[in-house]
Amino acid sequence: MPTSPFKSSVVSSFRASWNSFKSKLLFKYALSYILMFLVPLTGVTVFIYENAVNDLRREVEQTSVNQLNQFKLTIDERMSELQQITTRIAYDKQLSSYMVHHPYYELEAIEVLGNYKANSSILEDLFLYFHNDENIYSYRGLTNVHVAFGNFYQYKNWSSEQIYRDLNEIKQPLIRPAENVNVNSRKDSMLTMLFPIKPNDLYPTGTVVYLVDEAKLTGVMDTILNNFSGSSYIFQQDGQLLTSNNHGTSLPPDVLETLSSLEPGIHSMELNGVQHSVVSVRSKENNWNYVETMPSYQFFSKVVHIQTLILLVFCITVLTGIIVAMFLAKRQYHPIKDLIEFTKLKSPDHDISRTRNEWDWIKQTIHEYSARIDTQEPFVRNQCLLLLFKHGKPDDPEIERMVAGAGLEYPNGPGLYISLILAWDDALEGDSASNLRQHLQEMLSELELPNLNAFVYGVEFSTKDQLALLISIPAEDPEPVQKRIEQVIEAVKVIIIENAQIVPYFGVGLPYPDLASINQSFIEAATAIDNRILGASGRVTYFEQLQEMITSASSEAFWIPKKLMLKLEQSLKQGNETVANQMVADIIAQIKEASVPAALLRCICFDLLNSLLRTAHELGVKDVFTSINNFTVFETLEELEVRLTSLSVSICQQVERNTETDQPSLIEDIVAYVDQKFADYTLSLEHVALKYSVSISYLSRSFKEKMGHNFTQYIWQRRMEEVIRLLVHTTAPLKEIIEQVGYLDAPNFIRKFKKETGYTPGQYRKLYSSSNKELE
Repeated sequence: MPTSPFKSSVVSSFRASWNSFKSKLLFKYALSYILMFLVPLTGVTVFIYENAVNDLRREVEQTSVNQLNQFKLTIDERMSELQQITTRIAYDKQLSSYMVHHPYYELEAIEVLGNYKANSSILEDLFLYFHNDENIYSYRGLTNVHVAFGNFYQYKNWSSEQIYRDLNEIKQPLIRPAENVNVNSRKDSMLTMLFPIKPNDLYPTGTVVYLVDEAKLTGVMDTILNNFSGSSYIFQQDGQLLTSNNHGTSLPPDVLETLSSLEPGIHSMELNGVQHSVVSVRSKENNWNYVETMPSYQFFSKVVHIQTLILLVFCITVLTGIIVAMFLAKRQYHPIKDLIEFTKLKSPDHDISRTRNEWDWIKQTIHEYSARIDTQEPFVRNQCLLLLFKHGKPDDPEIERMVAGAGLEYPNGPGLYISLILAWDDALEGDSASNLRQHLQEMLSELELPNLNAFVYGVEFSTKDQLALLISIPAEDPEPVQKRIEQVIEAVKVIIIENAQIVPYFGVGLPYPDLASINQSFIEAATAIDNRILGASGRVTYFEQLQEMITSASSEAFWIPKKLMLKLEQSLKQGNETVANQMVADIIAQIKEASVPAALLRCICFDLLNSLLRTAHELGVKDVFTSINNFTVFETLEELEVRLTSLSVSICQQVERNTETDQPSLIEDIVAYVDQKFADYTLSLEHVALKYSVSISYLSRSFKEKMGHNFTQYIWQRRMEEVIRLLVHTTAPLKEIIEQVGYLDAPNFIRKFKKETGYTPGQYRKLYSSSNKELE
């Protein structure tokens, strides 16, 4: 009998799926996914089933507690309002006994009483009574006590004589529970409240009567205690029921007495043969007890089918989970297979058969790549060293992490950092000089001196056959700092002599407690090495000692310290604008402190100016001489400092241009890189400058000259163009588009977008995308 095409297709599909599971790794993935999914699911299902009823009960009961507390607070506020009204009436001069009984002021007093009645939303009526008076006052006017409470308001259990007696005798607030009152032949349920005035007075002179419609209180209950089929009650501190709001059968007096004595909290009770959840809260203001009863079936009706529902969801979830586990196992295995194939293309030598399985092969490959990354670490450290020597430590978290990751900071607490420059005889030429430089750089790129607790990192910083070293030593040590520096230099000298058979020259800068100032030490070391002809024996020249070495004869007249002049000239030669400006400021500050005669001061100032001009001439900075008159005219030291700072900036910028203009395509490469990475939110001017080994000031200036916009403006323009393109040509959500172009603050972006285009992004999309559709 021939096989049907459908049956053949199913069999082929099954065989293909079975063949794909011949890999033990894939089978382990599938099994692990199923177990990872099934075990927690079973535990969670049992836990949910066991706790669902209790959790739902607690949720409903807690909601009831919150609602009842809210109702309590509302009633407390209303009672507090009535007490405040009572106090205000007691001390209101317009409502004094004299004013109320005066024929002229009587109408004004009644009008004032009406204003007090309007201040409370729950008052049905308000009366003011003075002891031993036959009349009582309300906002409607004056009437006899017996008429008011015998004809207009008729109580079943409270006669007008009793009312008259209570009005004259009570000394504490009296609150009668809600009862039916005939009002003009109409029965209303009301609460009656009597407050003596003045409050807390041993001999009150009158009484304020408040009538509160019970329906207004129960209305508040219905508004707050909604969505339940129980009842709510308010009991006075003596257990007397003030008012209730029943949604079912009324309770007998003995049960009400039990409810009134309940402690605050949640209780379970059987009322009229039905199980109830009872919630009780007590007011701290008046010691009233608020009780709410809720039938338990209201809760259990929500969980009748919970068992069937949980079992059904569990079965469906298990079935779905097994299918998803099989799918995820295949998907997880596919990247491993793709990775193996990709690596084979890149490295044909790799043979997976040499390993036991795919994981072993991947582990071996990762080790090989890790070894390659380790070889790149010296390059990163060298870039960080060059950055520190040139600019110090920039205020950039990413670069700080890079410097810390390179291990340049002293690892054992606070440290001192010293810059050291090595130079050797010019007689070495050709391959010998190149080999020597490479050998020294490899030997001193990373060096630890355990006996001295010192770390040394070296990098080649120029084409002058010189190496720059960063030395870090502990900040706290019993020995003097200078002695420890000399010991480190001696140790480095011994290592160089033993391995390279040469004795180099050493230029040593001053120690600083932070890497942020290492560029200062570098300039000082460069100054010392340039003046090594003045050095002492041993070929070590300390910047600190240059002043003593240069001064041939002492003089009582002040002159600029030679070491500051040397450091200024060296910073200009290095093109280090920060240090140069700092040196100018330090020199001017010393001149101010010296208080020299005017004639000598003029000579010193022109000597300082001449030093900068001489350095500019040596460096080929000719432009400054065209405006030399601007530098020679000054009246104060402050004006001279401004002119010298401007001159040093011009010299340093020209030095940078001379150094960096040998790369004519540098800015083009940077622009291309920015165009590629503009959507990266971490992209910054500092990062680009570090990547291309140029100064931040040079990059900022050159970028603006090239593109006509500064760096930040250009990034914003590129991001705007991309956002507009995505708005017009895609239907992606706005938040996703904004994040896609590297902008994390969506509200700020929308404000800037509207300011620039006149439309919000949504309006822009609606306007221009619809226009495009019409054109299409």
